[in-house]
Amino acid sequence: MSGFRSLLRNNASYRYTWIGQVVSEIGDHFNNIAVFSLVLGNTRSGLAVSGVLLSRAVPAMLAGPLAGVLLDRMDRKRVMIASDLIRGVVAAGFIFTVHRPDTWLVYVLSALLMAASPFFTSGRSSILPAIATRGELHTANSLTQTTQWTTLTLGTLAGGVSVAQFGYEWAFAGNALSFLISALCISRLFLPGRGFRAERRALTEAEVVRPWHEYKEGLRYMRAHPLILGIGLIGVGWATGGGAAQILFSVFGELVFNRGPQGIGMIWSAAGVGLLCGAAVAYQLGRRLGFEAYKRTIVICYIIHGGSYIVFSQMRSFGGALVFIGLSRAAVGVSSILNMSQLLRHVSDSFRGRVFATNESMQWSVMMISMTLAGVASQTWNPRTIGAIAGALSSTTAIFWGWAHVTGRLPEPPREGVLPEEVEVHGDPAV
Repeated sequence: MSGFRSLLRNNASYRYTWIGQVVSEIGDHFNNIAVFSLVLGNTRSGLAVSGVLLSRAVPAMLAGPLAGVLLDRMDRKRVMIASDLIRGVVAAGFIFTVHRPDTWLVYVLSALLMAASPFFTSGRSSILPAIATRGELHTANSLTQTTQWTTLTLGTLAGGVSVAQFGYEWAFAGNALSFLISALCISRLFLPGRGFRAERRALTEAEVVRPWHEYKEGLRYMRAHPLILGIGLIGVGWATGGGAAQILFSVFGELVFNRGPQGIGMIWSAAGVGLLCGAAVAYQLGRRLGFEAYKRTIVICYIIHGGSYIVFSQMRSFGGALVFIGLSRAAVGVSSILNMSQLLRHVSDSFRGRVFATNESMQWSVMMISMTLAGVASQTWNPRTIGAIAGALSSTTAIFWGWAHVTGRLPEPPREGVLPEEVEVHGDPAV
């Protein structure tokens, strides 16, 4: 914890990024709980939740390649601010869905919200090595993801209580305001020199008018670095069951355990607590693990994750279900922080936007398939059966990663992170 406090105290650019993250992500979870509860309350159908999630997944998947190219071409700070402002306007539009018996407007707004999201999320990952020295990088990555999971824990719990007590409109208005606050925080970031533009060669006329060729260059870069590609495929393996989980959390809370919006919030909060526990473990491990031990740890994480999720899906006790979903997410938390630390150390600045956006798009693509199948299956299959299958699918990640490790297909690439001397100033530009 002292490392986190020191980072926030001494690094103003990271501090502004962190404050914006806290506010906007809590607002996101208010929106999620409100939307899922509203749709389930109107339809009583897991397929309707699947429709909402698909309306988010498809735009996020399609926007990813464009987001990656723009983040590697343009000032990443400005792209992130534009994303926040657009999402603020769209988030306010959800207020008009509250008293409608149909759900089409929820789908449209969800699609618009997520189409703008990769421009911010991939941008935040891309600028992290620029606003933190190499010595701060593991701490910054750990705090960023720990914060993400803390806001998941608190935001979903508070969102469930808020929706139950005050109604949907307050949740949607709070989400819209949170994006505006995030944009203000990002506007305070400052770096000397080229600022938040990636270091790269000048664009040719062909690249300007044909950004797809530039995106393919990013794909070739990933294929040339098996570890970077392998980490991306870990997300794909998780998403085979993780997409179904997005639907099942709402179905289990609202329909299986009959606990309404608060039940949905409690399950998401338990998952958040697990992620926080995993983050604490990963923060300590990340400073000690060698590269070979890191790869073995990922195998263990996905065995625990999938197995615990299967047990969660079969629990008859609500309390027991919360314990095992927490354990499942703790394993995901360890893997996520360790994998992101590797990417931040090894991905070249000129390719960060495309690498992070591509990983996000691949995950959303597979999650889209998983969500579709789970939503259709929920019409005829028991949710507990679907949950067991989802857990088993996520565990297969351990098999493929373990095989690649044992056969020597995951060598460590050169480190291309920012050197400490490259970051001259972390303070406020007004100082």
